[in-house]
Amino acid sequence: MKQIILGTAILAMGIVSATTAGAGFTTRTQGQEPHSPFMKDYGRSLPPIGHVVFCSQFPTDCVQSGPKRVQVELTAKKMEDLRTINTLVNRMVRPVSDMELYGQLENWTYPNGAGDCEDYVLLKQRLLIERGWPVSSLLITVLRDENDEGHAVLTVRTSKGDFLLDNRRADIRNWNEAPYTFIKRQSGSNPKNWVSLSRPDRTAAAKPAADTGAN
Repeated sequence: MKQIILGTAILAMGIVSATTAGAGFTTRTQGQEPHSPFMKDYGRSLPPIGHVVFCSQFPTDCVQSGPKRVQVELTAKKMEDLRTINTLVNRMVRPVSDMELYGQLENWTYPNGAGDCEDYVLLKQRLLIERGWPVSSLLITVLRDENDEGHAVLTVRTSKGDFLLDNRRADIRNWNEAPYTFIKRQSGSNPKNWVSLSRPDRTAAAKPAADTGAN
């Protein structure tokens, strides 16, 4: 299991449950509207340490290019792009923890036949950018899954909502069809910056920091 340093501001989040419209899933993220196809963000957040290290190793892959905060028009061709890349990467990468591969808990990188959830996300993001998708529409997102374990997906910002590319699923889902607690994601203005997806809970501000794993 990878360890992602989330920072005190994120760990201060509150959690509520709300049933999504007709989806049969729940979103447990404070401040998110489950009936909206788009997620809200709540200002700057600390980036995961794994992404900071990744950007130091691959600096050209962490540079803003093109327009900011884009929502791509979701045509049939664009949706086919998402399905193709999601399926391709999910099939070509074998799920393995960083501890098994590198002997360390945290190592975000492009997979070479094997990797964990962040590595799937990085490759999907890179391949979609190569297909002409704007950088600002492809946002790495970290969350807690239905078992309260750390996980990462790629959020794709489109005209019809925020869709998730997930190494655990073959289908492309809107964010509110996933039983996840969303924590933070890349900013649509700068890929090095991150934003919180949870409305701050001021009553929990004094809680100590802790790590959140992702796999």
